Amino acid sequence: MKITWHGHACFELVGSKRVLIDPFITGNPLAKVKPEELSPEVLLITHGHEDHLGDAVDIAKRAKPKIAVIHEIAVFLQEQGIEAEGMNFYGSVDLDGVKVTMVPALHSSSYAGRYMGDACGYVVEMNGVKVYHAGDTGIFGDMKLIGELFSPDIMLVPVGDRYTMSPQIAAKAVELVSPKIAIPMHFATFPVLVSSADEFKRLVEERSKTEVVVLEPGESYEL
Repeated sequence: MKITWHGHACFELVGSKRVLIDPFITGNPLAKVKPEELSPEVLLITHGHEDHLGDAVDIAKRAKPKIAVIHEIAVFLQEQGIEAEGMNFYGSVDLDGVKVTMVPALHSSSYAGRYMGDACGYVVEMNGVKVYHAGDTGIFGDMKLIGELFSPDIMLVPVGDRYTMSPQIAAKAVELVSPKIAIPMHFATFPVLVSSADEFKRLVEERSKTEVVVLEPGESYEL
């Protein structure tokens, strides 16, 4: 599987299918691509905030991917004329051979004042690789359970502080999940966020066997 970070929380997973998560491209100062350059076959959205829902509507109308999201976001997308499947925590769906399981996240979720259900994360299984995208989240004890249930190979973890975990707390979250690889996200996008993942990397690799891979926007990692 090839994993490309497009800045903030937007990742593209490429294996048997092309999976796009949290397509915040327009307005994302770190993004090196344009929305029209992205044509996912599977689209996932962790919550309704503009820096995560992003360009989802436009991309979905053009590329017509399979979509699995929390029920309230599914209803919102259906109102835009987009076909989307609703789901909820610890439920799984098969999207053309990609297994997607929704897991909790500790965060809020709204769009233009509209309640958009609870925020979530996803465990995506494709080509024998399990990727846990934690979404925007604080730390919570059931991260250990997510690690035990799914044994993710890769954890995509927010480290930017203020709206998500700080590097120090995110390092503890990685200890709970115990993935083989951790890739930091949701940092450096805006001045209010932590500007570097260096401290996160140092703490994780001091305390655990997890390897931290810090990507630059547009850069990829293959497993």
